[in-house]
Amino acid sequence: MILPDFVPAEYHQALSDAMDLYEIDAPNRAFAFLANCAHETAGFTRLVENLNYSPQRLAAVFPRRFTAAETVDFAHDEQRIAERIYGARMGNGAEGTGDGFAYRGRGFLMLTGRNQYRYIGRHIGEPLEDQPDRAAIPGVAALVAADYWASKGCNLMADAGRWDAITRAINGGMLGHEERLAWQARFANAWRDK
Repeated sequence: MILPDFVPAEYHQALSDAMDLYEIDAPNRAFAFLANCAHETAGFTRLVENLNYSPQRLAAVFPRRFTAAETVDFAHDEQRIAERIYGARMGNGAEGTGDGFAYRGRGFLMLTGRNQYRYIGRHIGEPLEDQPDRAAIPGVAALVAADYWASKGCNLMADAGRWDAITRAINGGMLGHEERLAWQARFANAWRDK
């Protein structure tokens, strides 16, 4: 698939190759996959999760993980924030072990947690558990995203137009669903204009 100009050129080949490999080739599949990648990467501007939260944003996004005083103390400290929100979850060691920060979100669909780095890494033949930064290399990031997409059955969901189910599969909830749909429409319009 030829990607539109609003996807940075340095990602075109990696995404196209991964999409071909995982049969993300029909329009509904491609538009939904790329829309989710666009949402998760803030419009293809980052391949590593941004955890630079203000006190107000910490309180809004993670109200059960931080007290009011802690939001001030933790604000803008990405490593400590990652340790708190991801420690002792998803196969990570307890807060303070370094796992929360080491296995924070990376890639086009923000692979997160030691368990996912291990599983996807083994599946695509990459040492992601031992070298988590590799998940932010565009070629690896594209394979990770496509493999994760396939493992969740998203191609079939896209074929059936089950956009809510795709958001839940990628996000675990409905966070950013409307933006994902807006990106999907943007990709569909760009394809029609070609």
